Amino acid sequence: MRPARLTDRLAVVLVAHGSRDPRAAAATSALAQAVRRARPAWDVHATYLDHAGPRPLDVLAALPGRSTVVVPLLLTKAYHGRVDIPALLADAADLPVSVTLADVLGPAASFPAPRFPSLLIDGLVRRLPAERLDAVVLAAAGTRNAAARATVEWAADALSARLSLPCTVAYASAAPPLPGAAVDLLRASGARRVGVAAYFLAPGYLYDLAARSAREAGAVAVAEPLTDAPELVRLVAARVDEATGRLRAAA
Repeated sequence: MRPARLTDRLAVVLVAHGSRDPRAAAATSALAQAVRRARPAWDVHATYLDHAGPRPLDVLAALPGRSTVVVPLLLTKAYHGRVDIPALLADAADLPVSVTLADVLGPAASFPAPRFPSLLIDGLVRRLPAERLDAVVLAAAGTRNAAARATVEWAADALSARLSLPCTVAYASAAPPLPGAAVDLLRASGARRVGVAAYFLAPGYLYDLAARSAREAGAVAVAEPLTDAPELVRLVAARVDEATGRLRAAA
């Protein structure tokens, strides 16, 4: 059988926020490569809204006539999900490419209860160091958007249920408490071995700030960001499958 032509392959454009820290782009590139290995039939591209390159619109413009799924590499639907991504899609409407938007990687509101991706919890658990813990802080970058913060609270509740441990949320910026303050509160309540789960896709300034704050308060373990964890790769693939399923259903 003749292999599919490149133009017949589904194009998947991963859109990360971008960072001045080169570790962030390296993590996104590693995730893109892992998705390519998992789904070799897809044409996968890593793009960035800021700082690093390439830009999403430049990549989309280079895919004329292609069916393309844009995957926001975001854990909440905060500013980037509510403003930057819709603006990107609006600009892409003038390009000769068919674009379908996938959901963010974090949880979505649903009735009667929030729907939380079990793969995301699996990834957070995988990244936690294998140490006995009495409680966990779920450290996130932070946002002023209350609805986005609520989804981080859902994540903490789901992680608490999975680990059968108390789990509280902390933020590196934009909202209290800082991870160090959350560690202090848990220790004051009797937890002696407090670990930190990283609600981050990639390392960078805010992750470093969260990790340092927690360690200075006495956290015994701080997880690495999710980066290219196998569960995250499967979650990206699931978001693409969901998006293409909606497209087929509407056809």
